Amino acid sequence: MSSASEDKFFPGLEGVISNETAIADMQGTQGQGGLAFRGYAIEDLAGSVSYEETAFLLLHGDLPTAAQLDEFNGRLRASRAIPGALIDLLKTVPRSIHPMDTLRTAVSVLAHFDPEVTAPVQDHDANVRKAERLVAQMATAVAAAARIARGQEPIAPKAELGHAANFLYMLNGTDPTGAQAEAFDLSLTLYAEHELNASTFAARVTASTLSDIHSAIVSAVGTLKGSLHGGANEKSWEVLEQVGDPDRAEQWIQDALARKERIMGFGHRVYKTGDPRAVILKEHCRRVAAEIGDDRWERIAEPIEREMTRQKGLPPNVDWPSARLYHYLGIEVPIYTPIFAMARVAGWSAHVIEQLDHNRLMRPRARYVGAPHRPVKPIAERG
Repeated sequence: MSSASEDKFFPGLEGVISNETAIADMQGTQGQGGLAFRGYAIEDLAGSVSYEETAFLLLHGDLPTAAQLDEFNGRLRASRAIPGALIDLLKTVPRSIHPMDTLRTAVSVLAHFDPEVTAPVQDHDANVRKAERLVAQMATAVAAAARIARGQEPIAPKAELGHAANFLYMLNGTDPTGAQAEAFDLSLTLYAEHELNASTFAARVTASTLSDIHSAIVSAVGTLKGSLHGGANEKSWEVLEQVGDPDRAEQWIQDALARKERIMGFGHRVYKTGDPRAVILKEHCRRVAAEIGDDRWERIAEPIEREMTRQKGLPPNVDWPSARLYHYLGIEVPIYTPIFAMARVAGWSAHVIEQLDHNRLMRPRARYVGAPHRPVKPIAERG
């Protein structure tokens, strides 16, 4: 490594290109910022394809034909059940534990019961099959853990329901309405992949050591737990609850900005002119709010969003509308981030497989800023 390269320092690795990928493109048209999965713009995918089609696209490289989708759905539905040993373990976890910690453990346990646990780490086809099982099983694990934490028994998957509707059924015990299932499915699609974010980078670093796919996903789950990444949707809801009343929203945001408070759910390291996912999901928030007959949270969110954009130049990111949507769907705040994870596992897995297919161990350098070279003194001379 040359001294010139050693002298360069990029805090947080901002702007550093560490990988080539064929999975997600965040350049957009004419480099203005956007999001595309394997060449398909998110605006074209959203509302046109299901989460299952999105997961197939990420794992297999292109959107499925009707026959391929039927076969894929069959494999997912056949893989939804989780081991009884995992259910028993979830019942022993203290209810005070954050659901992301529970999910981290669940993914690790699922590895032990995977039928191809002994497959070679770089077996591409086996890794795709493991990823498909993880897509199906993580949703079941999140729902089961949430119900157990409430003191309820887990609900078995319902084979006739799609991925999004089945999750809401396993969580709440009732079939969602069409609008609710559609909105939740859309949120999963929007969360499914997002290039080299912190959790995806953690997964690829783990995979680069030639560790297995489940270990890489455990790394990603642990990284996503942080409030500066996945936990931001939980913090976004806390903002809305703190305001509480639409009549307070205008004054609240003015006071918060005057105090220079950080408002979660706004701004993005990559998107500078707005998160396209937030724009898409906002409309579905309005639809579901209208369906349940309560637009209070929309009326609270609007002035906050307007002033954050106008005064700070920080448009909302996807966590801002998703926090409201999940509330409308009867989802408790502590599992907002696990839902993010169960959606993103398709993207994580695609990146892990890509890493293992074209691997190079990731080993960056650090700039040393500590004490200069110094001799070791005998213990009697120290102090």
